[in-house]
Amino acid sequence: MTDSIMSKAATMEIPINSNGDTGTLPEDDSLEQAAKLQWSLDEKVGSSRGTRDLQQVMVSGPNLNETSIVSGGYGGTAEGIIPTSSIKGSNMHHSSSNSSMMSEETTRGVAVEKLETMKKWGLNTYKCTKQMISERFGRGSRTVDLELEAQIEVLRDTKRKYENVLRLARALTNHFYNMVQTQHALGDTFADLSQKSPELRDEFGYNAETQKLLCKNGETLLGAINFFVSSINTLVNKTMEDTLMTIKMYENARLEFDAYRSDLEELSLGPRDAVAMARIDAAQQQYQIQKDKYERLRSDVTIKLKFLEENKVKVMHKQLLLFHNAISAYFAGNQQQLEQTLKQFNIKLRPPGADKPSWLEEQ
Repeated sequence: MTDSIMSKAATMEIPINSNGDTGTLPEDDSLEQAAKLQWSLDEKVGSSRGTRDLQQVMVSGPNLNETSIVSGGYGGTAEGIIPTSSIKGSNMHHSSSNSSMMSEETTRGVAVEKLETMKKWGLNTYKCTKQMISERFGRGSRTVDLELEAQIEVLRDTKRKYENVLRLARALTNHFYNMVQTQHALGDTFADLSQKSPELRDEFGYNAETQKLLCKNGETLLGAINFFVSSINTLVNKTMEDTLMTIKMYENARLEFDAYRSDLEELSLGPRDAVAMARIDAAQQQYQIQKDKYERLRSDVTIKLKFLEENKVKVMHKQLLLFHNAISAYFAGNQQQLEQTLKQFNIKLRPPGADKPSWLEEQ
């Protein structure tokens, strides 16, 4: 309606009065009223729409994902408009690709490191195996410390003999334990028969008391023998075994040292060009590393053998004295000397029934 009114107003002739003023026509009032009405309607609609848009912006804020960046000047074409959502997605794609590339590089680095380790291990194993075979067939030379090798052989022989002592002492403990249990049962039987046989009450009573006394002394002797077995077991399976483990490490270091020494000797007899000299320098470095390791372990073995010998003498002096005094006192029937022997070596016997769990523990 507004367009029709405006077009009508544009084509209408405006009469001029004698004084130059526009004349008043019947249609002027209608045009002015229509224009005023349309202006008021547009003002109300625009104000209400602007209010709603402002409220919406203040409540929800601008949608950044729908914001566009115009690359050209004002009035540029749509081809220069780049949505920010596409820029955000591109950045995320680049960041994810960068992280994946970093993870791949890390994995590749770990794989290369493992490969180098396996390569060094394989080369070292090859050299040591070659050296071992050469020594067994008498074609290769080996480094020998005669004094240290003799001490190591004495230790191995001593360990075998002490293991035999330990085996026999455990067998004695088992047999003697069974004998003590038999004496205990026999004493109970004699005591029961003493109550039920009036004509042999005294005879059964004497034997019952004797068996109970032997059982008591036997338990005391078992305490001494168990202490002896425990000390020998610690000496053989812990102290000596620890020294033998160090000796094994020393022997492996000796084999590696001889392997790299032989390799260096072979390279030294070959040509002396640039490549050969580089290999000789690398072999010289490895030889020095293995030599330092070999000498360090040889020193450790020497020190441990010395302390082991001192510890062995001290321990065995005490344990052999305990074993002799306890066995002698028991078979001599000297109960007081047997108990004194245990006190001398600070051996405490477990009270009867100590190994049995309590009623609460059984529940």
